[in-house]
This record gives sequence, C-alpha cells and structure tokens, in this order.
Amino acid sequence: MGSKITGIGMYVPPRVVTNFDLEKIFETSDEWITTRTGIKERRIADEWVKASDLAYEASKEAIHNAGISEKDIDLVLVATSTPDNIFPSTACILADKLGLKNPMAFDFSAACSGFIYGLTIGDSFIKSGKAKNVLVVGTEVFSKLIDWTDRTTAVLFGDGAGAVVLSASNEDSDILSTVMKSDGSYGNLLHCQVGEKLKMHGRETFKQAVKSMESTSLKAIQKAGIKKEDIKLVIPHQANIRIIEALAEKLEFPLEKVYHNIHRYGNTSAASIPIAMYEAYKEGKFQRGDYLLLTAFGGGLTWGSIVLRF
Repeated sequence: MGSKITGIGMYVPPRVVTNFDLEKIFETSDEWITTRTGIKERRIADEWVKASDLAYEASKEAIHNAGISEKDIDLVLVATSTPDNIFPSTACILADKLGLKNPMAFDFSAACSGFIYGLTIGDSFIKSGKAKNVLVVGTEVFSKLIDWTDRTTAVLFGDGAGAVVLSASNEDSDILSTVMKSDGSYGNLLHCQVGEKLKMHGRETFKQAVKSMESTSLKAIQKAGIKKEDIKLVIPHQANIRIIEALAEKLEFPLEKVYHNIHRYGNTSAASIPIAMYEAYKEGKFQRGDYLLLTAFGGGLTWGSIVLRF
C-alpha cells in the first residue's frame, strides 16, 4: 500500500503588513529587513482569527482538489505551534468545522518542521493500513506569539495555512524517503515559554539550520535511490533568504531549482512548506511525476527532509 498526494490547498489572511508598515512601529527600514531576511511583506490575521479558521480554508481546497468528500477523511493531522486551545485539539475543532464523521484527529508540535513530520506520520498510517485518506495541515497564527517591540523577531513571521490530502493507493508511494531528527539540547536557541513571547538566538540558529537541513537532505536523496540531478525542485522551509541561499550552495543546487516565496509571506512556520508547494505547483515549477526535496528546520530543535514524487 502506497500513499499519494491527491490534493493540496492553502490560505493566508487578507491583511498585508509591509516592511514600510513596520517602519511606523519600531526603528527599522524596508532595506534593513529585505537585505537580512528577503521578506517584503507578511500576512497577519485579525485578533479573533484562530489557527483552525485558517486550516479550515486550506483544508476545504485540498479536499476539493483531491476529488473526494469530507466524509472520506479518516485521519486529521494538524501541525501547529499556535493551537486554538490546550484542548480540545485544533485537529478536533477542524474536523468538526469540516463536518467529518468521527475521524482520528490530533495535533502535534514540531515547530517549523511540523508539516514534513506530518507527511511522515500520515504516510506511516496509510502504509500500515490504519487510514485511507489523511488530511495533513500546517497552520499558524504566529502573530500572537510575537513581541511587537522586538524588531529582530517581529519582522520575520506571518500567519497562514497549507494542507494536503494523502490517499491510499495500490501504486508505488509518492513519498520515497524521510529522514527526521531532533536535538532538545539546542532548544534554547528558538523557544516560546507558556504565557511568554517567542525568543530566538538568530546567528546560532542560522548555523544549525543550514548544517542540519544539508545533512538530512543528502541522506533523504540517497535513501530514495535517486541522484541530486533527478530533483526537479527543492522546497525548503521559508525562514530567511540567506538560509535558503546558503543551503542551495551547500547542496550544490542552482538557485533557480530552490523555490522561495518568503518575500510574500515571511516565516509561516509549519504552514511554510505546504504554502510554498501550492504556489510552486500553480506557477508550473513542477508537475506530476517530478521529484521534489522538502526540507525544514525549527524549534525543538527539530529538522528533517523528504524526497517525494509528486
């Protein structure tokens, strides 16, 4: 039994906050932000909007594009660091909003690596025969965790959601290899304590991000039994354009084969990769049958890479 990506969707809030808007809040500039991060604007949800609201819109599109109905979903996986509540889970709330009938549903937190962790979990459920149609969602309202007086972190993050449907198939699986890692001893580099705001040690996080994603990417390619030249497109977590460029150099991929949309959305954490996948596909950067490399890094520390045939 293999798993196929049968549908994909995304949603971002309509409110756009540009670098010029941030100039009015604290001492910064469009040039400073763009040069250091590659970000020009980000989407910020209204105060009353929750992670499940964003997830609902992305999920509806993914399910529609999969050509199935909501009642066919038997597992809902939600990767988020900004859940609606401690409990009930955002996954349960989302399942109810979608009108699903008694699916398995749970949240998990792997920060910015959440979506590729979710693909790995969903693929495992399908291959074990425990699920037939899995909704994998990355959804974040990181604007609620940001200290809007701290320009070093406030400029980086945005809100959004991305979703895919994984469906059981008698054909070979789309997910060819996964390599997932974590190291809690580095947790202080990027963290958010309960009731507090996000904190990050940027320079050391940068070094760990590039090194870790390079390592798991190479292992995932080797494990998939293909060559680097076979990869049509690399879709990395959208954290910082400098990290993306450094990773491309380390992996010896030309920049045109490494997708980025960080200038439009900033870092949307667990939603970053599915949003990028959605837009890259719509832009014709890859098509059915192409090999993709997904790679991410986030607080925990967590990181990992997936090679898939879309």
